[in-house]
Amino acid sequence: MELTPPPPPPPSSLSLVSRAKTALHSAAAKAEKVLTDIKADLKIDRESDGQSQKGPKKSTDQEVDARDASNRSQQVVIERSSSKNEGSSSGLKKLGIPPSSVIKQLAMAIESVKNHKSINDLLASSVDPSSNKEKTGLSFSVMKSLVLREKEDKEINSSMCLLFKSEEQYLPWKSASGTEGSPMMTLLKDLHGAPPESFVVQLSLILGGFKSLQKMASLWHSIIIELRKLWSEGQPIPRMPLDADPDLNSCLLHQQLQVINCSIVRKQRRCIAEESLDSILKEASFDNKGSSSDCKVYARTSTGDYVLRLGAVHPSENLTMLETGEPIFSPKTQEGPVLTEELIKETEEFVLRTGSVGPGCSQLLSDMQAFKAANPGCILEDFIRWHSPPDWMDTDSNSQNNISIDEEGSSRRGQLSRRMQEEGNLWHELWEAAKALPAVKQTPLFDEDLAVEGILTSLDDIQPSELFEQLFVSVICAGLLIAKVVLPVDSNLTKLYTECKDFIVFTCQNGLLNEKLDDICKVYGTIEAIVLKPEEVIKAMEQPDETSSSGESKKRFKIPSLNFVGKDKQPLWKRAPKDDKRSEEKNGTALSNLFDKRTSLFSKKPSKSNAQQSSTTSTLDDGDWMIV
Repeated sequence: MELTPPPPPPPSSLSLVSRAKTALHSAAAKAEKVLTDIKADLKIDRESDGQSQKGPKKSTDQEVDARDASNRSQQVVIERSSSKNEGSSSGLKKLGIPPSSVIKQLAMAIESVKNHKSINDLLASSVDPSSNKEKTGLSFSVMKSLVLREKEDKEINSSMCLLFKSEEQYLPWKSASGTEGSPMMTLLKDLHGAPPESFVVQLSLILGGFKSLQKMASLWHSIIIELRKLWSEGQPIPRMPLDADPDLNSCLLHQQLQVINCSIVRKQRRCIAEESLDSILKEASFDNKGSSSDCKVYARTSTGDYVLRLGAVHPSENLTMLETGEPIFSPKTQEGPVLTEELIKETEEFVLRTGSVGPGCSQLLSDMQAFKAANPGCILEDFIRWHSPPDWMDTDSNSQNNISIDEEGSSRRGQLSRRMQEEGNLWHELWEAAKALPAVKQTPLFDEDLAVEGILTSLDDIQPSELFEQLFVSVICAGLLIAKVVLPVDSNLTKLYTECKDFIVFTCQNGLLNEKLDDICKVYGTIEAIVLKPEEVIKAMEQPDETSSSGESKKRFKIPSLNFVGKDKQPLWKRAPKDDKRSEEKNGTALSNLFDKRTSLFSKKPSKSNAQQSSTTSTLDDGDWMIV
């Protein structure tokens, strides 16, 4: 019996198999093409990153040799100037000058984000709208974007670790750069930048190494989240001073980060003070009799009772209470508000508009309450002798005519000043309203939670152009400060550096930053060459100037010129500003004294011997501007 062969498959099944094979081959070809494109993009990114930033990556032998040569050149310059700059500036020598590629990238970012209102707006505009149309399958663009997004996330995580996980300690700026009037502090004040070793400069270097605005915006978004986390956990921001008032010479971003760190330390200090006060009260509750002999713990009142001192720190210059004869102790008072330059201006405008002196009254009332708690049995005259010595006039003890007797028969060798004796004096009203309450138990004058939350909200809503401008100026200021330290004195390089620095300072101070971004980048490139390749710069300066076809001589290192003379033939720096901006700044400087804790109308005054010292104010000598 013969077996019949199996029937051939129907045509429909053949077409299905062939279509499946064709689809598999097509998918494989597409996948291979996608991988090829991704590899090409990654190769381009690695090459561009290698030219702009020093990251943990694989480098070719030529790149390593070039980097080593650059480092050796910089090290030679640093060693050459080490003999003249030992001591306060040694910390800056360890820092390398920021590369000009970072400056250029930040300048491009400033130009590109002028139409964006916030970082969130920048992030939203960076999303590819076509990606929402292809949710059903993995197309070329979707697969490519996923791989690149993973790479971007790794870069952002690496940058966050570099910013927040660093173990480097912040070097106090004034001790590292000298006194307030030193050239370095003057440069920081002129540019309103940030110290070279600060968080702001490190952030500038990282953002300047990114090649896309989306990466910059994503990193800033991650930074705000991390700042909120540090604040909630009570952890300070690294690369920033821990407990210092905002440096008004620096940029606003640096000041705001200082306020956050200062608020963290203050909250910790208040918790310690509360625990210490609770411990004192607990010990006093077991001592029912009271250690009347210990004047540091108890004070005798006019009725003969011994009352526990609360919040007392130390005896105050051999002062004794007029009614009881007990020693006067200086109390622990509340710290004043931590204000940035922006908040100081807002407060001054409020005072000018309303004439209010509320902040000063609140501080004075707080001091009175703390003084009463530390000195039971005290009177207003005792507080004035401690808080404002010039308002108390001592009389001769041998003159019986000058000894006044109060209603209770106590003698007081002295009297209040005329302003303190006036009817309706505010000090008398506040003294009557003040209760004996130590500073740690009072309502805080400065709400750290409210202040920090306001700062974090403003940083989250900051305009990209404002952020990048601050970072741009900060990293340039850091480069100028580092170059100033490593350059030798009295040399042609120093003269060239001074010309470059004067151009940058003049441009920034006169609001020409956005107009002269390209020129600033070129000038900074000259400064970078002075530091990294001084021999080549000196050799180029010694060569004769080139002559153009028209017969004009071209300088090898030419600083871009500015219009230093206006239409009225008067130099720009001597012309009165149209909006009287300088006069407003002068008024603001004078008004800011109202809120300075040392010169406030209501704050503690120095002793009479110190009050006689005259304070001289130095005026800025503009001098003559040299046209470069």
